[in-house]
Amino acid sequence: MSFQTINLTIADQVGTITINRPDNANALNRQMASELHEAAIQLTTDPNVRAILLTATGKMFCAGGDLQEMEDAGGGKETLLTRMASDLHGALIRFAQANQPLVIAVNGTAAGGGFSMALAGDVVIASERAKFVSAYTASGLTPDGSSTYFLAKHVGLLRAKELLLTNRLLTASEAMDWGLVTKVVSPDDLMSEAGKIAKDFAQGPTLAYGNLKRMLTTAYSDTMETQLDRETRSIAGMMRTEDAPNGLSSFLKKETPTFKGR
Repeated sequence: MSFQTINLTIADQVGTITINRPDNANALNRQMASELHEAAIQLTTDPNVRAILLTATGKMFCAGGDLQEMEDAGGGKETLLTRMASDLHGALIRFAQANQPLVIAVNGTAAGGGFSMALAGDVVIASERAKFVSAYTASGLTPDGSSTYFLAKHVGLLRAKELLLTNRLLTASEAMDWGLVTKVVSPDDLMSEAGKIAKDFAQGPTLAYGNLKRMLTTAYSDTMETQLDRETRSIAGMMRTEDAPNGLSSFLKKETPTFKGR
């Protein structure tokens, strides 16, 4: 598939998606939602990709949905939003369920759908210039892009309500204090820092990462008995992989393991 609104590259077992509509504030339109979904499918099904990095070009990370495209849809607004949200959500579900960790590098303002996407990262690195705002209700809309799933888990229910109801804007440092961001770095260091983390993940036990991610998605919803049974089956099942027995043996020999993601 030829991409028009994003760039997709693979190097050093890291798949990098770069949102690329800088002249339109990297706003999410129908085309971008479809391309993000396609990129997610390609990367999460490629055994040679062991980490994923999501970022954007220009001064904005993503200004949210393309309101002009929505307005131009006329009577087809509901159909347009259904298709956009379905594709965006398909991408985010694949990222959440994938073995590969998702590193998000927030280069600028993340608003609306951009705010939501930033919440979905396994590790979120933000530029000092980044800002975070929900913005949905300012246009009479409700959130999409996973923010109603992730936000309260990150910051608690009352703070989630505050951010979503009032559209309070957070600086990068405030977002880190609130638990939305893993680390804040200078704009010049953003991609090198995010890239280093992604490359480190790409050398790790990929299947263990995936099982860990999937278990954490049910940490707030399942009973203790169900969650601990899931832990039992997962840790025992890791013995069917190459990496876990190698990791145990290397630890006992006081050697650094070499993980192959298998």
